[in-house]
Amino acid sequence: MAGNDLGSLLGGLLGSGGGQGGARGGDILGSLLGALTAGRSGGAAAGADGSGPLGGLLDMLTRSGLADQAQSWLGTGDNQPVTGTQIARALPDDTLRKVAAETGVSPDQAADEIARTLPQVVDKLSPAGSLPESGSLADLIRQQNL
Repeated sequence: MAGNDLGSLLGGLLGSGGGQGGARGGDILGSLLGALTAGRSGGAAAGADGSGPLGGLLDMLTRSGLADQAQSWLGTGDNQPVTGTQIARALPDDTLRKVAAETGVSPDQAADEIARTLPQVVDKLSPAGSLPESGSLADLIRQQNL
């Protein structure tokens, strides 16, 4: 499944080190982005700027009142945090439940992990202040050599 491949790539990007945190965060984000790509989230499969499912997720967060946080992850300054509760409110319930089921955690744990890892991933994937086009996202993740 594409979500699992992307999860592995994101786990590497996050630098799983010796623990499970990075790998699990990558798996959860990969599953979430896979669900968005499959169109299971109400049409947020791609960002308005052609940045693919990650851009679609950021658009969804922006529409849910998290515009300042999402923009801070793209910029060069400090990343503003989000909470699992904010993520859970921004995502469709069925999408979060599916991601949780695919990764073997509760929906609350999935939301918390997304809140913990998403700012790091967006920050690392947007060194120039914008996300790469969807076609180059996987290539950019692979180029991180982590």
